Amino acid sequence: MSKGPIALDAMGGDFAPKETIMGAVSASHDFGIDVILVGEGQTIKSHLDELGEKEGGRLSIHHAPEVVSMSDAPSVVIRGKRRSSIRLAASLVKKGEAIAVVSAGNTGAMMAAARCEMGLAKGVQRPAIAQVFPNRKTGTVVLDLGANVDCKIDYLVQFGVMGSVYAGIVLQKSNPKVGLLSIGTEDTKGNDFSRRVLQAMRDEPSIDFVGNIEGRDVFKGDVDVVVCDGFVGNIVLKITEGVAETVLGMMKDALSSSLMSKAGAALVKPSLQRLKKQMDYSEYGGAILLGVNGVCVICHGGSNTKAIRNALKRAHDFSESEMTEQIAEKMELRR
Repeated sequence: MSKGPIALDAMGGDFAPKETIMGAVSASHDFGIDVILVGEGQTIKSHLDELGEKEGGRLSIHHAPEVVSMSDAPSVVIRGKRRSSIRLAASLVKKGEAIAVVSAGNTGAMMAAARCEMGLAKGVQRPAIAQVFPNRKTGTVVLDLGANVDCKIDYLVQFGVMGSVYAGIVLQKSNPKVGLLSIGTEDTKGNDFSRRVLQAMRDEPSIDFVGNIEGRDVFKGDVDVVVCDGFVGNIVLKITEGVAETVLGMMKDALSSSLMSKAGAALVKPSLQRLKKQMDYSEYGGAILLGVNGVCVICHGGSNTKAIRNALKRAHDFSESEMTEQIAEKMELRR
């Protein structure tokens, strides 16, 4: 399956390196993906030995003597830990030795490393983190989820363009509908900045812009792409994760509260399992960093083996879609 290896930051994430390495092994077996495990060489080798795996074949090791912690400032990969696993993984994409990079480590550091090593796609001013949120139809692409806390008007317009390209690939929509997240659907709602963004997005010919949408509309599926700045987007992401976890927990408690409830739970178990799968971030693998010159997948810090496995699969699929080239082409048309 693999047309080239994917560079995995083996030291990034709350459960690294064990879970990241197990995810790489799983992806190599299940999907035929080649993975370069970037990190402390002897540590990686020891974990592979425990799993009965050897370096070679679909798994290789690229030694990186430094690790970026979750508490490190993003700038540490630029000014300090230049031989960290997160930066060296990104550099392999720049050198053409890997087709994509995946990390569950420090998000800010991954973005800084991607920008520094891979650069921005032609015409892009700022990259954006995008993820597909579940809805009752096909899914909704939401961006930016945290890459840009403060945005200029044109950044948000570009997010709409990049999100439209992404939605076209992952949702298979020929003309995705794009909405701007605001406090009301009317054109008069929001602050002065959001109203100016609204007008700028209406004037953008390369997207099918439908206007303002409210927070509750994200999960209806009436729009395919939701645009917001990274400050708002990250809050939306974290609230969504928290609500999903709470609702599933409350349902589990309710269905186990009595003998009658337990009997009913047996009947609805298949439906609950489908719901849990839809709301489980590990099924999606990770979010994509749109706008960099290459494929970069950023995973949840708490990613387990399944999440890393699926993130590697997603990175492989994105590299085959030529998404970066499509974004550059769209941006070129705007100039």
